[in-house]
Amino acid sequence: MRSSPIFPLEGGCDCGHVRYRMMTAPLIVHCCHCRWCQRESGAAFALNAMIEADRVIHTASEPELIDTPSASGKGQKIARCPHCHIAVWSNYAGAGPLLRFVRVGTLDQPDHLPPDIHIFTSTSQPWLNLSGDIPVVPEYYDREQIWSVDSLARRQAILPQIEAYQQAQKQPG
Repeated sequence: MRSSPIFPLEGGCDCGHVRYRMMTAPLIVHCCHCRWCQRESGAAFALNAMIEADRVIHTASEPELIDTPSASGKGQKIARCPHCHIAVWSNYAGAGPLLRFVRVGTLDQPDHLPPDIHIFTSTSQPWLNLSGDIPVVPEYYDREQIWSVDSLARRQAILPQIEAYQQAQKQPG
């Protein structure tokens, strides 16, 4: 993981209706090559910066949350501009609204967040060359081996909230 004075970073949709500010470095940046991400992005992969939701500040209108299916079967909420419909981030069922998977391409300067790891490469496009110094894994990974010490500490700090969210989701009604 990178430690840099570039933060905060600004981003938003194409029409400018939805704008946000990422206040700190993300926990990690995934380059996901699963078929779901390929289909949803219309590209060979999705580049998502995982970050605590309270570190992403709305600076214009809020996006609308669209329930969509996911590979896990638990669904995800994709935050889209209600006007131009660009997806700016997703919230997955595991952590719900507490973690955002910010679409790196929606940042004004996406070149500041290259991937930390390539995941689900067992379904990557065969023409894509993944050689280099960025870790490549066929499916998911052990976060203890990949995440920085700082990111692991930040995860530990938010973990009680995530567990409470998960328990609340199990409650009937």
